[in-house]
Amino acid sequence: MRSVIIALALAGVAMPALAAPAQKSATPQRAAFAAAIAKRHDTTVQDLRNWIKLPTIAAEGRNVKEGPEFMRQLALDAGFQQAKVVESGGVPAVLATLDAGAPVTLGIYMMYDVKQFDPAEWDSPPLEGRLVDRPGVGQVIVGRGVVNQKGPQMALLAALQAFKATGRKLPVNLVLIAEGEEEIASTNLPKVVANPEVAAALKKTVGIIGASALQSSEGMAGISLGAKGAVEFQLIVGGETSDRYPKADVHSSVHARVESPAWRLVKALDTLVKDDGHTPAIDGWFENVAPLTARQKEIIAEGLKGTTEAEAKAAVGVGKWINDEDYQTSSERLVAQPTVNIQGLVSGYMGPGGKTVLPSRAEAKLEFRLVPNMTRAEAEAKLKAHLDKRGFSDVKVVVSGGYGPNQTDENAALVQAQKNVLEKAGIPYRLVVRNAGSWPGAIFNGAPLGLPTGQFGLGRGNGAHAPNEWYLIKSSNPKVAGIDEASLAFVDLLYEVAATAGKKK
Repeated sequence: MRSVIIALALAGVAMPALAAPAQKSATPQRAAFAAAIAKRHDTTVQDLRNWIKLPTIAAEGRNVKEGPEFMRQLALDAGFQQAKVVESGGVPAVLATLDAGAPVTLGIYMMYDVKQFDPAEWDSPPLEGRLVDRPGVGQVIVGRGVVNQKGPQMALLAALQAFKATGRKLPVNLVLIAEGEEEIASTNLPKVVANPEVAAALKKTVGIIGASALQSSEGMAGISLGAKGAVEFQLIVGGETSDRYPKADVHSSVHARVESPAWRLVKALDTLVKDDGHTPAIDGWFENVAPLTARQKEIIAEGLKGTTEAEAKAAVGVGKWINDEDYQTSSERLVAQPTVNIQGLVSGYMGPGGKTVLPSRAEAKLEFRLVPNMTRAEAEAKLKAHLDKRGFSDVKVVVSGGYGPNQTDENAALVQAQKNVLEKAGIPYRLVVRNAGSWPGAIFNGAPLGLPTGQFGLGRGNGAHAPNEWYLIKSSNPKVAGIDEASLAFVDLLYEVAATAGKKK
């Protein structure tokens, strides 16, 4: 998932907060579920390892057929009665349904795709799913996609397996939509959701929840109320965009009379942000940006009490925030500031020594992060108008995917159910106004569905999109959940959604 993972840790150690709830849990005979989950622990971990071994990478066209079929089978094995591959025009999605005869239906969002990886950058093979001991954390599993999002999603699937093992009916019906293009900004998910069969199933739900790992290293859980939107695109300059540039690399001496695509791209990029290098300068960019409300600023301040600035800086490897801002101000900026980011620049020769060429092509990969009330269409239109106004008609804009921001009211039944799970388990939590990263909740949150959305999950991990990505299996900290305790929390969530949403129906 493109969202920031505020994860944390626990694993083989029993978690007192879950074993001895502070209040009476809505889950009947909870100990039987815990026992079923523990008995299946090794199988759950092996299932996760098998999933890691099959990476679907949309950007590379890797396992485009095998990935959705594996996801479909996971759903059937977990108890969904129906599961089918849904064509999207790109990488297929999976629709699965479980009818428990309940009055409440919950939607579940999953992604089965992962980011690219370079094995040379990893301490263990990225597709092995190696179990290692991490000092101060516990036993973790290392592999591409394990925290983003296969580990948390496997914890949810293990919760459904516990219903099968105990012979219990689920307290809610389920509709699962799983996509294989989240890592390329969910390019075709709107088409999938617009599919009549998918749309009809989703309209029955009280909201959409995604599985994540949202505990801190000290056990503080998070409840996300939203996420920024994301738009991924490329700016391209070269022989394919104008006859001012060569069709192939040429000798650098001709630069005296032949334009350089690389310099042209640099000049175009420079107009997108102010001289400080980070404030967007696209014409009209802030026109529809909604400022934080007083309540949202209050939520941010309350949430900071459960974290440390040093830990936040260490997580991203910096010693200072932009403008040397204090923790509160920088945290508000993280939530409220839309961004224009360069992911990568490619042009010319980058091997050893020099190579006297004038590159025939230059490309930049960028992404926008959007906040309420911005939209993808607005951002795309303003970018193109901004470049055209400055004479950059030769700069080709290719939008590969994206969606707007999503936001759910803190009083929604779906949010209250999450609060109930954590409060009854005696687990401290904080509300997160908006993830700085992104997930396609807007596609469910916005028209025509208008559904509450959220992410839920105990446990922790790190390294999403990076080498040595890991997810906690057995925790050395009794305040933090491992995969078994995370699974039990999903059981609790299903009962709380049934109770809370049922009251509002």
